[in-house]
Amino acid sequence: MAKAKANRVVTCIALSTAAAAITIVVVVQAAALLRRLTNETHLKLSIWRFFLQYSNNIIVLYRWRYVSTPLIILIFSFLVKLYYMLMSRQARKVMYLVEYACCVPPASYRMTLATFIRQAKLFMGDREEEADFVRKMVERSGLGDDTHLPPPLHRTPAPNNISFNDCVLEAKTTIFTTMDALFEKTGLNPSKDVDILIVNSCIFCPTPSLAALVVNRYRMRTDIRSFNLGGMGCSAGMISIGIARDLLQAHPNSNAVVVSLEVISSCMYGGSDKSMLLPCCLFRVGGAAIFLSNKTDEGKRAKYSLVHLLRTHRGADDRAYGCIELREDSEGEVGVSLSKELTGIAGDAVKANIASLAPLVLPASEQLRFALVFVGRKLINPTWKPYIPDFKKAFDHICIHAGGRAVINEMQKALKLADEHVEASRMALHRYGNTSSSCLWYVLSYIEAKRRMKKGDRVWQIGLGSGFKCNSAVWKCLRTINTPVDGPWADCIDRYPVHDPDN
Repeated sequence: MAKAKANRVVTCIALSTAAAAITIVVVVQAAALLRRLTNETHLKLSIWRFFLQYSNNIIVLYRWRYVSTPLIILIFSFLVKLYYMLMSRQARKVMYLVEYACCVPPASYRMTLATFIRQAKLFMGDREEEADFVRKMVERSGLGDDTHLPPPLHRTPAPNNISFNDCVLEAKTTIFTTMDALFEKTGLNPSKDVDILIVNSCIFCPTPSLAALVVNRYRMRTDIRSFNLGGMGCSAGMISIGIARDLLQAHPNSNAVVVSLEVISSCMYGGSDKSMLLPCCLFRVGGAAIFLSNKTDEGKRAKYSLVHLLRTHRGADDRAYGCIELREDSEGEVGVSLSKELTGIAGDAVKANIASLAPLVLPASEQLRFALVFVGRKLINPTWKPYIPDFKKAFDHICIHAGGRAVINEMQKALKLADEHVEASRMALHRYGNTSSSCLWYVLSYIEAKRRMKKGDRVWQIGLGSGFKCNSAVWKCLRTINTPVDGPWADCIDRYPVHDPDN
């Protein structure tokens, strides 16, 4: 009897030791797996292998009778719970950019620079000084002869007041053309597969909203989480991506669609203030629709995954706040005003943004140089020139907001970039003009059309907008992207890049 009791004690000790060893190993491996969550793209297979590996170990122990039936049930329950916890965390953490589409407006929207100058001259009448200013700005803008303007601006003479219905028609054309292209590319069923919808348009904000317009057109679900952003300027596209990221983190296994556009009909200006005439020379019709998801299955066909997204808001500075503003002129005409200080303010905003971004993306050597100069300016000599890190060591492609030639020049100078790094932004400006919050997607599409996007490449998108805001998004390319058969560059990519004599 004493021998039997001793055997039971030895068995219990063996079982406890085995269970403790298995638990320790499982916890250690689970911790290692969690650390890799930020570095791996497709973790479903890794987690599944982890689950199978330790299930097999337990089965072996059970066969050798080192683990009892109740204990094996307990350990299997723990592993199943751990598996679903890891998968849930993975779904919340990773946001995939599955696909996107850029608006290619109807051919009837196309307007050459000569036609635009002629229309402006007819509209200005005897105001020769303003007409000559528009001509000079257009000729120096960096825009080409294939940009697009809405139908009201093609009328002769152009109307003094563009109707609300004209704005609605432009919005519908841009949104539906872009979203139809996205759904055709992805096979998404808009009435079933879209969980989150975000639409941004700066100036034109009707009631019901543009988001409601989309829900109505595509008969989307009654439980869709829809949002409409207005007044956020050209950087609203990156802000919408940030909102989508936050919502996808809160709602696992979901799809989001972001739509970015500007309704040009709503921001045309007919007065004499030169600061308010300038936007009319730069802004053109355009839009983009982006399909984002945290579903692991969608990750298998996704183009990119989001690595970082940072926002910098300089609105506390009065100069920055007022450098882009929708206001009335002295004669009561409403338009968008651009300050002469805009490029300098944009440069300051970018420098503030990269101060936060640099530690996240730069190699150690660049971080050390940046830190030493930063500390030196604070403690030794404030007049030292700030060190601008070499972001070419952190990114393979840089997409600068194509807001105008002056903006691109300022960004190139501030970041010490070569011409090849700003080529995509200059060509997007030349072909499509400043399409506001959607222009970064035309820039990215240019890089893809040139077959420069390879698996593992890192992409930096820099959005600038009123407020004043600078927003950065960093993406990692998940697969080599072949030349698209459709899209905004399909019919013209062979003609680019074009030579810009003023750069």
